[in-house]
Amino acid sequence: MRLFVAVTPPPEAVAELSSATEAVRAAHPRLRWTRPDQWHLTLAFLGTVGDEARAGLVDRLARAAALHPPMRLALTGAGRFGDRVLWTRVTGDVAALRGLAAAARVAATRVGIAVEERPYRPHLTLARGRDGADLRPVVDALAGFAGCTWTATQLHLVRSHLGAGPDRTSRYETLNSWPLTGS
Repeated sequence: MRLFVAVTPPPEAVAELSSATEAVRAAHPRLRWTRPDQWHLTLAFLGTVGDEARAGLVDRLARAAALHPPMRLALTGAGRFGDRVLWTRVTGDVAALRGLAAAARVAATRVGIAVEERPYRPHLTLARGRDGADLRPVVDALAGFAGCTWTATQLHLVRSHLGAGPDRTSRYETLNSWPLTGS
């Protein structure tokens, strides 16, 4: 099964960002917008993981969550990775979030799951570009967004069911969640 490790914003932060992006979504229908009910901060993308590796991963992620305290975060502004991905940035306890992402990657590698070795860039994906879409106007339109501060209190192991319909929308299923306790 295809898995990733994530932190999710609370409903009030999702509603606030959804409201802020509503007009931009309507003005840029060529972009493939992610659904607000699936918004998350990916800490580690794991790809396809077998049952045996998953069992070991669950134990290691539980320990990682117990070692990391809750963190205060906010979603602000917008940015892009080329013309392929539109995102909103994460501010607040970003160093703690990076530490949690590193712990998730270590947990995966210790059970034999290969993870990409690239710097972690905290963000929430809003949309994906299609056919050479220019994301700069969308970034400019969302530049002033400043979301509320919220507390991330849980780490999640999530399964991704790849979309098969005409909109190719994936569905996410939370398999496990652990409290961030910092103990």
